[in-house]
Amino acid sequence: TAEYGMLPRSTHTRSPRERDGAKGRTQEIQRLIGRSLRSVTDLSVLGPRTIILDCDVLQADGGTRTASITALACRYLVSEGLVPRTPMRELVAAVSAGIFDGAAVLDLDYHEDSRAQVDMNLVATEGGKLVEVQGTAEGDPFTHSELLEILELGLAGVRTLVGAQKSALEG
Repeated sequence: TAEYGMLPRSTHTRSPRERDGAKGRTQEIQRLIGRSLRSVTDLSVLGPRTIILDCDVLQADGGTRTASITALACRYLVSEGLVPRTPMRELVAAVSAGIFDGAAVLDLDYHEDSRAQVDMNLVATEGGKLVEVQGTAEGDPFTHSELLEILELGLAGVRTLVGAQKSALEG
């Protein structure tokens, strides 16, 4: 499961703290993170445990929900003998992509995201399987070929992030 929060002053305008639990956008992001990580986790290995991924956004400049998905290691559980092996079946990562000024762009920053013609979040496994795709035309509809271009760009970004995850886990 996930807890996600934009801390005050994490954006250009002050974000108020949410009271009485997550609402709206925050709740939707928490669910996305949880679904994404559960898709690659063997829950039977965890036994009677819950992993809570705490995602506090300190400085937001676009792509915070995807950055929250691109991290997870269970080495501690294995090293302490709490589980017999890692519960992760494979790595998972997420990226933002879209069309900005008529071109496919990976990892949109705030300026690009707020003016993009197409905004998409893509979650995929290290094996290239799609977990979730969220895409929206912010104006005119986009074509099938544009969708495929964004998907290919996004999957290339996921491969790069999975490579970085593997390096971090080996180190």
